[in-house]
Amino acid sequence: MPTTILIVEDDAKIARLLELELQYAGYATHVAPNGKDGLAAAEHSVDLVLLDVMMPELSGFEVLRRLRGKGIHVPVIMLTARGEVYDKVAGLDLGANDYVTKPFEMEELLARIRALLRTPTSTNNASRTLQFADLVLDLDRHEAFRDELRLDLTPREFELLTYLLENKEHVLTREQILNRVWGYDYFGETNIVDVYIRYLRKKVDAHPPALIQTVRGVGYVLREATP
Repeated sequence: MPTTILIVEDDAKIARLLELELQYAGYATHVAPNGKDGLAAAEHSVDLVLLDVMMPELSGFEVLRRLRGKGIHVPVIMLTARGEVYDKVAGLDLGANDYVTKPFEMEELLARIRALLRTPTSTNNASRTLQFADLVLDLDRHEAFRDELRLDLTPREFELLTYLLENKEHVLTREQILNRVWGYDYFGETNIVDVYIRYLRKKVDAHPPALIQTVRGVGYVLREATP
């Protein structure tokens, strides 16, 4: 079966253009003209969602918030004519996987779609997990546990911790973390990585042994502290 992409877009011309381009690229498509219809469609079998931010009645942010609240973790790319950093941060913090500002080049959007679809998804009832020491991440449910106690993480904190865990025992520079977790086009505070590492430490390393280690002058690494 072809990969199915849900287009949630209230501008009929843009929706039709996306539909034609995606079908030409080999994808199956479904179009929802508003947030309410999009929310209902996303609860069924789709592989990726293109979600417009500025829609009447139910905004893209609210659609995304409700999807993640229901435990639906289908990849989502936010589409918006507004390029403010605040909007990007809001969408990513709600659990969006990527963010594209209109107008955009179709080739770039297709590349972002391909990148997200390369991320493996669960094919059975067993959840995908990452583990290091007594730290466990459930990638499908977006839940983290330390010593079997659930950690209350924001979507951005979870993404950062996932990246650290995927590269356990390997030092990551601040630039690597920034590019992976916030994206290459991030224009916010330059110390945002350090701020979120501090947030994570308060939750992940509330009790010893500490796992998130600082490598002075370089970045951070997930490993058990040496005596």
